[in-house]
Amino acid sequence: MPALRAVAVRYQAVPGAGPKKAPIMLVGEQPGDQEDLAGEAFVGPAGKLLDRVFEAAQLERRTIYLTNAVKHFKWEPRGKRRLHKTPAQREVEACHYWLEKELAAVKPKVIVALGATALKSVLRDGKAKLGDMLGKAIEHEGRWVVTVYHPSYILRVPDEETRHQAFNVMVEGLKLAQQLLERQPEEPAAQGGS
Repeated sequence: MPALRAVAVRYQAVPGAGPKKAPIMLVGEQPGDQEDLAGEAFVGPAGKLLDRVFEAAQLERRTIYLTNAVKHFKWEPRGKRRLHKTPAQREVEACHYWLEKELAAVKPKVIVALGATALKSVLRDGKAKLGDMLGKAIEHEGRWVVTVYHPSYILRVPDEETRHQAFNVMVEGLKLAQQLLERQPEEPAAQGGS
């Protein structure tokens, strides 16, 4: 019977979690293996690293809404392990409906996009480039959007110096997100529409 249970939870959708009216929403790429098994966002290794980023940025996790652009874990088998596989743009688009529902319900003032997939989903732009947006704040549809690395990137980087730099980009991005809570973005029409 336990084997049947394990199979049943492998493909579950992982919803976002956090306060119903959080001022900051973090959007990641997709749940990982641990998130899929637990049914909760950011509880695996990337979530533990994200907790360290929160601490360094003096931000409490319980005040943030955490979600993902894609709500299911896309993976490929490698022996007994399930390894992450980047979602295709069509999968990001297919899941955008649920992200829009979360945005409408939570009404964050600032969205922090964790990595390229999240950025493309938030902006609805499959050509958006992570390198062009890292650490910057832009206005999009009446909200601020700040882009930082995804914590799983830091876990995969082979050298300590790059890990340290990427960690600092995340910390500074979350500090910027907090500062932006005090500033109103310009209305989209004032910039010619977004």
